[in-house]
Amino acid sequence: MSSDPNTPDNILGQEFLTWLWYRSDTSPDAFADESGAPFAVSMEQRMTVEGGDGDNHETAAVSGACSPLREARVGLATGKKVTRSLLQLTRDDFTYSVVLRAEDFSLNSLKTPKVEKPGEDDDPDAMVLEKIALLETATGMLDSLYLAFLRVRLDDAAWARECAAIGRWAARTE
Repeated sequence: MSSDPNTPDNILGQEFLTWLWYRSDTSPDAFADESGAPFAVSMEQRMTVEGGDGDNHETAAVSGACSPLREARVGLATGKKVTRSLLQLTRDDFTYSVVLRAEDFSLNSLKTPKVEKPGEDDDPDAMVLEKIALLETATGMLDSLYLAFLRVRLDDAAWARECAAIGRWAARTE
């Protein structure tokens, strides 16, 4: 995978994370997995936006508990795109967190809800199996997010409307 910020892979990942920030900010509960189960998405606390080429390449990284991500939003308004973000996925009162990188769609620091230790009479493999199920739930939600993005991105008219809406959203001040 190339580290050039303008390769097609990087651009698609950046567009995905930028779109996801917009959608999670404007409609955080409008997501569903492949079975139709709803879940919420938020992007908070840590985010990196980048833009430009060569000597004009700029990066803005913001972090902090309850951060409004103002610097990142200003970056979007000036043409930068999200290159890394901490995602919070919430379903059925369970929260998963993961850092997603646009460059290669790698998942870093994936955290699932805590798994209870099995009791003496419980199956000793139950804890491992529960953890695997939670990981599958998290990756299933991420797959659903990417599929929703691709449905919009591959429709030229829908993508043009979405880009205009993202531009208006990024330009608004809070």
